[in-house]
Amino acid sequence: MPEVKSILREVLPKQASTGQLYMEDVPTMVLCKPKLLPLKSVTLEKLEKMQMEAQEAVKQQELAMKEQVPRTHKAL
Repeated sequence: MPEVKSILREVLPKQASTGQLYMEDVPTMVLCKPKLLPLKSVTLEKLEKMQMEAQEAVKQQELAMKEQVPRTHKAL
C-alpha cells in the first residue's frame, strides 16, 4: 500500500539566543463543509400556500356570485 502523505506539517519551536522558546504563527486557510441554505424558508412557503388558498376561495366565490346573478335576472 502506498504511503499517504500527511497534510499536517510538523512545527517545531525555535530557540532564540536568550534560551526562550517561541513559535511563529502562520495564518492559513481552513476549509469547511459548505452549508446549503434553502431558497425559500418554511415560513415563506406556508405564507405562499395560504395566499394561494385564499385566492382560490375568492375565485370560487366570484364564480358562485356570477352564477347567481343571471338566475335572478331570468326570474324578473
